[in-house]
Amino acid sequence: YGDHRDLHLSIRRQRQMCIRDRSDTKLVRGNQLMFEIFFYLTNIIDEWLWGPWTMIFIAFVSIYLTIKSRFFQIRSFRFIFNQTLQKMFSKNNSTTARSISPFQATSTSLAGTVGMGNMAGVATAISIGGPGAIFWMWMMAFFGMITKAAEITLAVHYREIDAQGNIQGGPMYYIRKALGWRVLAILFSIGITINCIFTSSLLQAHTVGRALEASYSINPYLSASVMGIITMIVAVGGVQRIGKFCEALVPFMTILYLIAGLSIVVANFSAIPQAFNEIVTYAFAPAPALGGFAGAMVMTAIQMGMARGMLSNEAGLGTAPMIHASAETEHPFQQGLWGATEVFIDTTVVCTITALVILTSGVITNGNSGIELLLNGFATHYSPTVANAIISISITTFCLSTQIGFFIYFETALTDLFGRKVFQIIKWVYFLPGIIFAGVTNVDQLWVLANISVALSSLPNLVALLFLSGVFLKLMFDYTSGSKKYNTQLTDKNKQYIKVA
Repeated sequence: YGDHRDLHLSIRRQRQMCIRDRSDTKLVRGNQLMFEIFFYLTNIIDEWLWGPWTMIFIAFVSIYLTIKSRFFQIRSFRFIFNQTLQKMFSKNNSTTARSISPFQATSTSLAGTVGMGNMAGVATAISIGGPGAIFWMWMMAFFGMITKAAEITLAVHYREIDAQGNIQGGPMYYIRKALGWRVLAILFSIGITINCIFTSSLLQAHTVGRALEASYSINPYLSASVMGIITMIVAVGGVQRIGKFCEALVPFMTILYLIAGLSIVVANFSAIPQAFNEIVTYAFAPAPALGGFAGAMVMTAIQMGMARGMLSNEAGLGTAPMIHASAETEHPFQQGLWGATEVFIDTTVVCTITALVILTSGVITNGNSGIELLLNGFATHYSPTVANAIISISITTFCLSTQIGFFIYFETALTDLFGRKVFQIIKWVYFLPGIIFAGVTNVDQLWVLANISVALSSLPNLVALLFLSGVFLKLMFDYTSGSKKYNTQLTDKNKQYIKVA
């Protein structure tokens, strides 16, 4: 009797397990189908948003500002750095209870730019678009220096200070106040909200999760959850806590990564000429398939370079102006100079180091993409343990600082759309996407979301920059000529903004 009873219970348990397995299988297949449909639609949207007309328009705005400013980023290159990096520790960078110093604003902005775009983003651009994508990233950076200076200058000039002393500014403010285009301002705020959720909250945590899982087999859901908690603790403390955190972290993480990457490039010194030759050659000619690399057409290189370049340095994206608007600065254009410096550091320096690590080490042929490709590059020079540690520390600090810095943009956009009371209720949504998508393994699919979010926020901003180019030039020449009739304190006090016909 006992044997029959045990057999009966065993059969019942197996039957229940089979039912659960069938249910789980149906659930998994249902989730897979849902993700497949979702990513199929996002690919269609991505191809439409990043068609040739988008790249032509982005290039036109940047080139137009460069010509109208008389190639300011070239002829005044030394002046830009004299007014920024040489003064970043100046004692006159005082702040009020509701503002931050120019260097804190730059650190927070760099926290948003020096992130996964400089590491995983560059690696993905090379693995999809080939070495030629780096050339177009450089072009975006060269022209983007004046674009970012323009948007930050306008954001400081048209910023608002409420009765409590809170400073708010950004493209949505200068679009409304200078142009009166409320619909375009709303579209920009919607685009920034999507950008913050997908590009920052989702992809930053996802990149860290993949890096730590590849190096130390840490569950990506665990790392994403820890990142979310740390981001929450820092972000809810307001702009000053975020500014102090980024001021301490950003220089450390940037220098650490640059030293580690430069060591590999120097060790592969003989391969540097070939790497630069490939970058220039395949910017204008199709890159052939080689090893695990499937090859790339010229248009793919241009698309990857421009999309990843804008995602990396955010010139024209409209995010950086929202943090720079809170800076305690003497003149709008003086703060705009920090934007030009950011673009140079982010793309011309950090992204180039990443690209040279990959190209000089020859790992592009192994078939990997994203952060794994960069990890392969570091493993050619360092031991696996050291390489894993460097990449893990760099990617974690880069992505964490970006996720924290972007909370300011999320707050500014949502407050502009719904008001501060509604924002206090729904702000917690920002910390969830990274955890939800932590287990998605196809990184290229998630980067499509980044491309879409960049286009949705940048296009309204670039339209505004084109129509407000005259205002920017007037502010620029007001500062460089020494007249300074539009000093920040005067404009904040009398609200006498430059009128636009």
